[in-house]
Amino acid sequence: MIRFTAIRLGNTRRGWLGGVAVGLVLAMSSMLPAHAQAAAIPRSDTQAAAARIEAIARTGCNVLAARVDTLPGNAPVLLRSYDNSRGQGAPDLLPLRSAAFTYDNALAVIALLACHRRSQAERIGAALRLAAMNDTRLRDAYRAGIVAGDKPLPNGWRDPDSGRWIEAAQRYAGAYQDGSSCGNVAWAALALLALHHTTAEGRWRDAAVHLARWVVEHAADTRGAGGFDGGIESYLLVPRKAAWKSTEHNIDLVAMFEWLQRIAAPGGDWQAQARHARRFVDAQWDAASGHFWMGTTADGVTPLRSPSALDVQLWAQLLPNAPKPWRRALHWIERMNSVKGGFDFTDDRDGLWTEGTAQAALVYRWTGNAARANALFVSIAQQASPGGFLYATPAPRITAVYSYYRHQPCLAATAWAVIAALDRNPYLPPNMHRANTPPHASPAHAGHPTLQ
Repeated sequence: MIRFTAIRLGNTRRGWLGGVAVGLVLAMSSMLPAHAQAAAIPRSDTQAAAARIEAIARTGCNVLAARVDTLPGNAPVLLRSYDNSRGQGAPDLLPLRSAAFTYDNALAVIALLACHRRSQAERIGAALRLAAMNDTRLRDAYRAGIVAGDKPLPNGWRDPDSGRWIEAAQRYAGAYQDGSSCGNVAWAALALLALHHTTAEGRWRDAAVHLARWVVEHAADTRGAGGFDGGIESYLLVPRKAAWKSTEHNIDLVAMFEWLQRIAAPGGDWQAQARHARRFVDAQWDAASGHFWMGTTADGVTPLRSPSALDVQLWAQLLPNAPKPWRRALHWIERMNSVKGGFDFTDDRDGLWTEGTAQAALVYRWTGNAARANALFVSIAQQASPGGFLYATPAPRITAVYSYYRHQPCLAATAWAVIAALDRNPYLPPNMHRANTPPHASPAHAGHPTLQ
């Protein structure tokens, strides 16, 4: 997810665990020498690809569920977004040591539901719901762990020198965490709507409505092509309006508003809001080059023509009524963002971004190109860490937008790998089928494994 805001160290968003080892061995089979691979997976390329994808899904489901189950009881929880660079345990970097990014946890909910791990998904969803309903606004990050009160606590750490507790938002390195980015709000709402779809419980829908109304009230914009601005930035606990606009955020918002419209959720004219966000997305499509601009500058009108951000090009393809000409953006990223084994976040191409490579695998499956997806799953399987999460990148560090991804195990990358392996479009309820795609274009249509 693109961030037009203060530097977030380690990301622009965002011992072995029980039951993980067997699946991880399968997922890492592509790392073995050729003769060992031949013994580990079926000879047929199609069978081998299906086995690899199933292993990624099974392992990722087990890892995510185990992370929730490590926190005892049934209370709401938020998962820590990163492990340390050695592969397990809390990160060394203080602002990330207990950071639970909202976007990452929303992805975990969607992934766990796809895994049929409802109880674990509901525990994270319950924490997001408390934040949505009881905080003054949904923050971009909270403190990981069990939520004992009426809302999650702010992230922070104990200063090793003074022994004082320091909230991350009080220091520049963690200032981003106190913001409320519209894209993150939309992803939290999508997770809550996925829970509503699974459980038919109105509390999840009502929390999603609460978030959607906040976006309309605080971020609707009439400058230029309209749409919604970035939300709220917060530097050192001083909130201010984020006047820039993000194409990716507005894509997320189209999906959120359309879902609310689809289920006839009370509380707003969701069809009108979806059209308002979609007009902005349409205006950012550059037909001459065949790709989307990243968004606008703070004037709300001038396009941000650089860098070439991967997720903008990919997520647009997942909207159910995405025009066929938008598929040209896939050719764009193949020229501008491709690296060995997958894709980079930006067009500086300084290393593979695991999360975005998983997003691309899902989009290729969703658009009927199983062969391209299968090749990406090979690289994705190779990013497994000792603790089960996938590394954000195999490189020491890669460039994102105003920030970096580092070689750290990452919740978002792991969740996206599961979502891609299970062929789950997070913008839609599971029972909605892809449009304009040949039937049985993806191995996933042969049936998903039992992921227990």
